[in-house]
Amino acid sequence: MARATWKHHEKHGELTERSDLPDSVYAFREKRKEPMTDASHVRNAVARFDQVRGVSDEERDAAFANIKKAAKHYGVELTEKSWHELGRQPKTKRTAAARKKSARKAATTRKKPSAKKSASTRKKATRKTAR
Repeated sequence: MARATWKHHEKHGELTERSDLPDSVYAFREKRKEPMTDASHVRNAVARFDQVRGVSDEERDAAFANIKKAAKHYGVELTEKSWHELGRQPKTKRTAAARKKSARKAATTRKKPSAKKSASTRKKATRKTAR
């Protein structure tokens, strides 16, 4: 079992840039992947655990230990006892080519901003400026 290296980090009164965060707040410390600065980020790290690429089983052991420590700190309930329950590969069973094809389709079907405003939009804008 790997030893957890996660440490709580919070800058009071300031928004923290990802680049400002210390390595100790990441699930995958060496790769600086999956920052865990609050309960929401811990849940996100669990959800995306199987999407992290280029890490060894030992790094996954350490990351899961970090997730467990952060979850305890932030009061996030974990039902998984091992990272093996989270997986090593994405569970979607979609190939990279299928994901790219889907992304291209989404990009072509995205609505383009209209140059013309509808009559009701113009009336609302006129009423707001008249007040």
